Amino acid sequence: MTDIRTILRQAVEKLGDRLEAELLLAHALGVSRAWFFAHADDVPTAESVQRFDALVRRRAAGEPIAYITGTRDFWSLTLEVTPATLIPRPETELLVELALDRLPARGSVVDLGTGSGAIALAIAKERPDATVVAVDASVAALDVARRNAQRLGLERVEFAQGDWFSPLSDRRFDLIVSNPPYIEAADRHLGEGDLRFEPASALASGADGLDDIRRIAAGASAHLKPGGALLVEHGWNQGDAVRQIFREAGLVDDFTAKDLEHRDRVSGAVLRSPS
Repeated sequence: MTDIRTILRQAVEKLGDRLEAELLLAHALGVSRAWFFAHADDVPTAESVQRFDALVRRRAAGEPIAYITGTRDFWSLTLEVTPATLIPRPETELLVELALDRLPARGSVVDLGTGSGAIALAIAKERPDATVVAVDASVAALDVARRNAQRLGLERVEFAQGDWFSPLSDRRFDLIVSNPPYIEAADRHLGEGDLRFEPASALASGADGLDDIRRIAAGASAHLKPGGALLVEHGWNQGDAVRQIFREAGLVDDFTAKDLEHRDRVSGAVLRSPS
């Protein structure tokens, strides 16, 4: 019979990545990765090995780890993800940080295109005093976000189904945050790697990738309180264009923040307060 050490070594040879092999084996066995250190000589059941082999085949075919295991860590949360949602990425945590810095006490924030709920739920976790609303056009994505909120005990978060601002009526917020689609529709990367498996509607947005950011910026003034801010994640080369879109929408004090790789990642602007 084959022990854990050998099974892992064989999977690493197939995948070329030890971390991925450990994540998949931990999922197949229902244990933590730390468990392997004390149990390398254990022999798993034939059923467990078959389950693991099936997971390895899926990953070798390119399917994202997050969709295979059904989870992804983001901020301090472990989130359910499905092919109906974008996979939360570490760089999006910058958007959460900026939102928390700008959100006043007992403030209000709406997350547009919430997907798995990553941004909204991270903010709600850190600021239980805040009013947090999460919007998505996808019923399936909202179902995932609701399940995440319930499992994490963040049931005060409101969910609304619709395209961007459409379900919000005349509500106004201290903050509008969004990680919208921002990839150019013809970008070759959409056919590569994990992006092949993620929902196209959450990735691409027109010829220059900025169509949805234009829609969000155009509607922001009607849903921000005076002095409130819009914060939007975007691509590494889109900062200048996004700030120009914000200015054309009548927003002021625009800025762009860089991620840990020193690339443009989040831009923001403010609705001017009455003088």
